[in-house]
Order: sequence, then structure tokens, then C-alpha cells
Amino acid sequence: MAPAKVSGFYRQGNDWFCNAGLPSDLTIIVDGVNFHLHKFPLMSKCGKISSIFEEMQSTHDKTFTTKLEEFPGGPEIFLFAAKFCYGIRVEFTARNIIMVYCAADYLEMIDEYGEDNLLSKAESFFHKNVLRNWKDCLLALQSCESCMPQAEKLHILQKCLNAVSMMVCTDPSLFGWPMMMYGSLQSPGGSILWNGINTGARIRSAESDWWFEDISYFSVGLFERLIKTMEARGVRPEHLAGAIMYYARKYLPGLGRWQSTQSGKARTVASFSLTPAAVDQKVLLESIEKLLPKKKGKSLCRFLLGLLRVASILGVNQTCQDSLERRIGMQLEQASLDGLLIPSYSDSDTLYNTDCVERIIHHFVSSESGLTLFSPPSLDLESSPSSDPLRKVAKLIDSYLAEVASDVNLKPGKIRSLAEVLPESSRTLHDMLYRALDIYFKAHPWLSDREKEELCNIIDYRKLSIDACAHASQNERLPLRVILQVLFFEQMHLRTALAGYLNILEAESATTGQGTAPTEMAGHVAATSETAGQIVQRDGWVTVVRENLVLKVDMEKMRSRVGELEEEFSKIKQEMKRVTKSHSSLSSPHIVARKFVCKLLPRSLDSQTYVGSTGPTPRPSVEQARSSRHRKSFSLF
Repeated sequence: MAPAKVSGFYRQGNDWFCNAGLPSDLTIIVDGVNFHLHKFPLMSKCGKISSIFEEMQSTHDKTFTTKLEEFPGGPEIFLFAAKFCYGIRVEFTARNIIMVYCAADYLEMIDEYGEDNLLSKAESFFHKNVLRNWKDCLLALQSCESCMPQAEKLHILQKCLNAVSMMVCTDPSLFGWPMMMYGSLQSPGGSILWNGINTGARIRSAESDWWFEDISYFSVGLFERLIKTMEARGVRPEHLAGAIMYYARKYLPGLGRWQSTQSGKARTVASFSLTPAAVDQKVLLESIEKLLPKKKGKSLCRFLLGLLRVASILGVNQTCQDSLERRIGMQLEQASLDGLLIPSYSDSDTLYNTDCVERIIHHFVSSESGLTLFSPPSLDLESSPSSDPLRKVAKLIDSYLAEVASDVNLKPGKIRSLAEVLPESSRTLHDMLYRALDIYFKAHPWLSDREKEELCNIIDYRKLSIDACAHASQNERLPLRVILQVLFFEQMHLRTALAGYLNILEAESATTGQGTAPTEMAGHVAATSETAGQIVQRDGWVTVVRENLVLKVDMEKMRSRVGELEEEFSKIKQEMKRVTKSHSSLSSPHIVARKFVCKLLPRSLDSQTYVGSTGPTPRPSVEQARSSRHRKSFSLF
């Protein structure tokens, strides 16, 4: 295989050689790659190689071999340092500067071993070029993954993080296209200049999220370090939350299903030069939960609920799930119904994870929320302080119950525990709670009346509206005892409304006698008419309900009477068959008719007595004849 020459060096298999025309007297091994070099060029520039050579002078071998453990940047960066020692021209770039910086420190290539040595040159390039340029700073940070401990020791990693944090707070147009912070980039008319040529393009107005895409190419560890540095430098919490949410959505595809659709951000000049990071989703989710600021808002709450869904899928540790549930509970009034509908990914038979939602409600009730909204709410324009979070959450939970009630595997105890978590004062009306129970009864027709009554005990019938009462009184899925309770409390509502109506009339008449102003009179008349209309409507509903109950009672009586008649008729038919078989000669129609009349006579007489007929009474002789005739007919059998 012909040697491939590269700037005075060529490679053969796993060995590098310098074509200086002299035999090699020094072999250095870096990560299994052998570099066949010469003592003098390296010893004159590298303090570490010089120390190693002095320690090995006791040996009389013509060729010295040494191995460099954990060399920053690996064989590629060592070749860069070797070329510098041989005086070959090398090029500093944003991708290699941190590794070269660390390698120069590792080899002790300081100015004591030569003027303008590699360490001083790398340090000068790093401070003058990299730290002043957004794109180069990002590239340098992404390339330092392989030498993170050395970069941390030399404080160059923190310097890069500080520079990025500072530029985030700066107008991006100052170091915008072509990503330089120095030099005039705009013409007097405001167009962007490129090498002094007017491009005609205009710099866009600065947006708070212009940097989200660029930093999303960092690894989880580096991204976490950058967010903490930004927080320490005073970056606004809503901007940090936006960057964290953008990063999470990029590497957790499951979040996109439950998050609001966002238009993808256009890639910047820096992001075109970056490569996406390899991310462990479970580690990422656990890190994201710790990084999110302790704030609240609709977008943040929706994001936390999405994280909780993904966490249950990935199986993150219980501490992370508990923390997510606690944070959601502290801002539950900001949640939405679709966010709470968390599917059950475990072995549970239920469709939704109701246990998780119950724990979230417990956190909301037990904890005193110390979270504040983003101010100004640039992250979430919908965020606004709620006057009564408790009632808002009660309405949300009632809607949640109505949604999950159709699950046939949902137990009655679970739906009751979900409804009773919130205090009684949280609901001004129980209409939505009644609706949820009605849906549950419809999906669970096998429930007994006792189980239904136990569930209905969570409803305060005094807090049902007139429409809900009217529906409940005619609801066949409710037990009869519940319907009677609804009617009882409806009667109480009517009495209260009538009493209020009479009080208004008395006050109106008294005010009229004292000469009330016309405007006040108009207000009283309007209020009175409205109240009267409500009472009339209530009275009409109650009348209809009472008529329905009377009809139901009459129908039950008719059913029982028809059943009795059917039983008697069946008995008569059986007796007729028996008589036909045993006395075929005597079974004439007259005899059967007489017996039939005899069987029905006591009942018919009773019914006549109950009705109270006023017709003429038969003569005693006729009655005696009839009775004797009946006795004769009975004697035949």
C-alpha cells in the first residue's frame, strides 16, 4: 500500500511517519496509534516529552517508546501538536480549538519551551475569535465532549458557557449574519453587508426564541450546564422554559402528540454546522424536570402533563413521576381536560390513569401553591390569574369524570373518590356532577339500586338547577328514592323562590308609596318580572313532574291488576280442562257458565260494594233461588 503523505507526514496502516529523511528515534503511542517521530523537535516544544525522555536516559536503546494515556482529542489532535513541533503550518478552527488547548496543556507546550508555543497561540485564538462569535462558540462547545474534564479544569468550558449566556441577552443582529460581533454589517439603509457588498436583505427584528434551535444540538449534560449558567446570569425564566420545552420536544417525539402544533423554526447559520446529539430519552426527561423553572402557566402545565405521559411510557424513576405530579397539582387550575386524560399504560383494566389524576388533585388540595405566573407572560399569553382556582378545578374535574365515566371497567369506588377529593365548597352547582353519574349509570346498567344510591349521595340536590331537576325526575336510570329526594328539594326551592317574590312585591309596593324615582322603579319592575318568570317556569316543571309521577303510579296499579286477571283466567282454563276429562257427559256449556259466574260472583259483588252502586236491590226470593241453583250446580261436581 502506497504511503499517503499529509503535510510532511504519511500513514502506513496504524503507524504515522515523518518524511524528514532521518530514522525515527522516538515512538509515541496514542490510543493504539503509533507515531514514529524524532526526539529533538518534540523535546524542544513539549515539557512532558522532555521529562519522559530524561527519565528514560538510563536505558541505552536507540529508540524510545512511550504511551500517552487519556490524551485529549486522541490521535488526530496529537498529530496536530506534532506538526506544530516540526514547524508545519497548522490551522486553528472552532471545532478543534478546545481539544488543541487541552492537548497543549497536557504536553506542557508553554513559552518556557519555545516562544509563541502552542498553548499561548491556542489561548489567543480562543479569546479573540471563539468567545466573540456565536457560531464558533457553539461549535467549540459541541466539540469539547471528548475532553470535558480537561476543559473544565482549564475553565475554558465555563468561559464558553458564559459567553453564550451573555450573547443570548444581546440583540442577535449585532452578531447575526454572517455571525460576527465586530465590524460594520449594515449599510446606512439598514441592509446587511457581506464583504462590503449590499445584499438587499434586511435584519429581522430580534425575537426572544432565536437561539432555541442552536443550543438544541448540545448533549443533555452540556445543555443542562448551559441552562444553569443562563439562570445564574439572569436570563428570564420564561425564556429558559421556552428553550427547555423546545429541546424536549425535539428529542422526545411522544410530546408532539399532546402539545400544541408549532411551526418549526428556521435553521440558523450556526445550526447548519452542528450535528444533532445522541440523547438517552429517560435521562433527558429526568433532567428536564429538574431544569424547568418553578413557575406556572397554561403552556407550562400542558407541557408538564405531556412529560407525565411520556414518563409513564419510558418508565422513569418514581421520584421524577412524583415531582411531575406535584408540580402539576400546584397549578392544576391551569390544566385542560385533554391534558388530564392520561392513558393507562400499566396492567390496569381502566382506559385512563385515574389513580394519577387523583394524586394530582390531592396535591392541589393539600399544597399551598407558591408558584407565580411568568411576568411578563411572554411564554404564555393565555396565562391570567384566576379569581377562584378551587371552583375552576372543580369544573375541570367534573368534566373529567363525565369523560371517563363511559369506561366499563371503572369501579364505583374510584369515581366516588375522585368526586369527593375536592371540598364541598368548591362546587356552586352539581349539574356537571349529576351529568357524570348519569353517563356512568348508562355505561354500567348492571349496577344495583343500592350502589346507585351510594353514588348519588355525593350530589347535593339543593345545588341542582331547574333543568337538572327536571331531567333527574324523569330519569329511569335513577333509583326511585333519589327521584323523590330531587322532588322534595325542588319543592323547597319553589317555596324559597315564592317567598322571595312576595318580599320583592312588598318592597316594591312600599317604595311606590314613598315616591321612588322612575329609574329605581324600572329596576325593581325588571327584577320582579324576571323572578316571576323563573317561578312560573319552576311551577310548570313541577306540575309536569307531579303528573308524570301520578301516571307512573296508575300504570303500576294497572299492571298488577292485569296480572291478577291473567292468573285467574289461567286457573279457569285449567279447571275447565280437568272437568272435561273427568265428566265429559256432564260438561255442558250451561254448567261451565254457571261455575264461571259462581267463581266471579264474590269479586263482582265486592267491586259493586266498593263502587257504591245505587241500583235496585234484588228481591230475597230471587236471591234464594239463585243461591239454591248455585248449590245444585256445585253438587254436580
